[in-house]
Amino acid sequence: MRLLITADPELPVPPKLYGGIERIVDLLVTGLKSRGHNVALVAHSESTSLADQLFPWVGKRSQDKLDAFANTITLTKAVQQWKPDIVHSFSRILYLLPILGSRLPKVMSFQRYPSKRSTNWATKLAQGSLTFTGCSNYICNIGRASGGTWHPIQNCVQLEKYTFVPEVPKDSPLVFLSRVEKIKGAHTAIAVARKAGRRLLIAGNQVNSDEGKAYWQEEIAPYLGKDGIEYVGSVNDTQKNELLGKAAAMIVPIEWDEPFGIVFAEALACGTPIISCPRGALPEIVRHGVDGYLVNNAEEAVAAINQLSNIDRKNCRQRAEENFSASVIVEQYEQLYKTLLSK
Repeated sequence: MRLLITADPELPVPPKLYGGIERIVDLLVTGLKSRGHNVALVAHSESTSLADQLFPWVGKRSQDKLDAFANTITLTKAVQQWKPDIVHSFSRILYLLPILGSRLPKVMSFQRYPSKRSTNWATKLAQGSLTFTGCSNYICNIGRASGGTWHPIQNCVQLEKYTFVPEVPKDSPLVFLSRVEKIKGAHTAIAVARKAGRRLLIAGNQVNSDEGKAYWQEEIAPYLGKDGIEYVGSVNDTQKNELLGKAAAMIVPIEWDEPFGIVFAEALACGTPIISCPRGALPEIVRHGVDGYLVNNAEEAVAAINQLSNIDRKNCRQRAEENFSASVIVEQYEQLYKTLLSK
């Protein structure tokens, strides 16, 4: 097959640090090429993914109207030059507008909340040539409300980058790994760790908005350097592997409906149990009492920490291998492409 895949214009594929969608796109490109397919990529000009051809976006901002217009032209030209059998978009659905009415099969993948208005008009214009995927059943159920055909294909990790650690010392720290913002629950992780008398290592990007800065100054900074609470900063893949591997559990007590959250699959790949909340896609990722615990408040989180010895870290790794490995997810996308082309 000749495939044309698009990613958002802001970050290169793969990303240097944070960038979950870009990681998924890179793993998909690599996996499809290893299966003998020809793959072109429309992405940031600094992308180093091993695609057969890179078509760089002209505009670098997804939400800018002029950039959106320029990128619509970029994608149209890429289709004309590459002549793909299928176009698979992980970027804005608007970029597909000039080709929506063509019979060329198109896949639009959502790793975040789908816009009801956008998916509705795109479905009508495509007249059966557009298929949607969501990174979880949770996202697909939201998308189905506005029409179209939806397939849940979850996110994945490159298992080879994550070392399975079958056992850690009893005094191993808890780890919070995510953007340090309120909806991710870093402040709750701190409160829980202090109540449980456990060390907590916080890793992730700070949010540079006024709200993000205020959150850091008021709810995070006052606790750092006390009671075993430490901030280690942003981490690359090597540091992430080491951090998760030595953790008793990864605790990310979310306060929003998470579309998926690749970091949860990364933790499982290391054999590290998860403590989070039963919101969004988390019940699809974590089997309560098997891969970790899904809790509703700080008291339940403290109780979960005290029950971590009941979690077999082998089950966590097996969960990642069977459900969230790159090979499993690439296979699902490949089968979807074949189904679309057989129509």
